[in-house]
Amino acid sequence: MSRVLEVCVDSVDSALNAFNGGKLKVIKQVCRQMPVFVMIRCRGGDFLYNDHEMNVMKSDIEILKPHADGFVTGALNRDGCIDVDKTKELISLCRPLPVTFHRAIDMTCDISQALEDVIALGCERVLTSGGEQTVLEGLLTIKQMINQANSRIVVVPGGGITERNIDRILGELGINEFHCSARRTRQSDMSYQNTAVTMGGTFSPPEFSLKIADTDRIRKILKPS
Repeated sequence: MSRVLEVCVDSVDSALNAFNGGKLKVIKQVCRQMPVFVMIRCRGGDFLYNDHEMNVMKSDIEILKPHADGFVTGALNRDGCIDVDKTKELISLCRPLPVTFHRAIDMTCDISQALEDVIALGCERVLTSGGEQTVLEGLLTIKQMINQANSRIVVVPGGGITERNIDRILGELGINEFHCSARRTRQSDMSYQNTAVTMGGTFSPPEFSLKIADTDRIRKILKPS
């Protein structure tokens, strides 16, 4: 059974490397050479959105829809449940394109009920680490989600997947579709580097160190041991 890898990218280089590595879906980077599922999320942090943030995400969908092959989105209520009404609004704007509910499901108070809500909303896929930091830690819950879904939705594991653990993960889950970033660190080509300044706050990553999807890692992940 061939593997279906969704690569999460946030740069042109990552998108091109993902394509050259043999990926089948790419999130967050519009690239005409390959199918693209665009992440609709107006900021980092939680998934509790006010009306202004919802308007921004709706506008993003309308702008990107002519170029996208699908969307990845979702919203939560204050109590940690799926915000069915707001998510439904976003999904309706995405149609007729397919929709993946993102890892907001891992932040819900009841992941089993959340899965039923996502299925009822008509999402084609749900991305999850089983409510844990990594897929390996959430493996049992992901198994339960796959059984609960019973082919009503595609459950896609994502979070901490590498070439070292992919065989075990797919083997234990009995699936072939998964999500990862397959990143490596590339140093900046800047000849002058002002190391006294970082852009984006106190806890920013190194300014002259870039994370990009790696072609070789993608090929290794796609090739069964």
